Amino acid sequence: QVQLVQSGGGVVQAGGSLRLSCTASVRTFSNYAMAWLRQPPGKEREFVALISRGGGSTDYAESVKGRFTISRDGAKNTVYLQMSSLKPEDTAVYYCAAARTYSRTSYDYWGQGTQVTVSS
Repeated sequence: QVQLVQSGGGVVQAGGSLRLSCTASVRTFSNYAMAWLRQPPGKEREFVALISRGGGSTDYAESVKGRFTISRDGAKNTVYLQMSSLKPEDTAVYYCAAARTYSRTSYDYWGQGTQVTVSS
């Protein structure tokens, strides 16, 4: 069983930056690809970013490419999402997820979610 605990989030003005963190309680953090997804108000959950088990590969949704950066720290069992040039349409509940495979659509464990609100 993997527990994912998220931190960060909050309210930020458009154009600002924010960093989300997600810490995994697991001995074998390196066995999991890690991802961030989000659910805007009234919409379906959508993929945001993905990082491979070793951190050597990343994948981003077109809507965040060039503005968001996913990274991971194996020593801290933590994955980050650095968000810059935020837009009101980035407002959503953000979730981290762990996956045994490097995939945009298949996840095994989820964090609790954290609200990000971007004001115009």
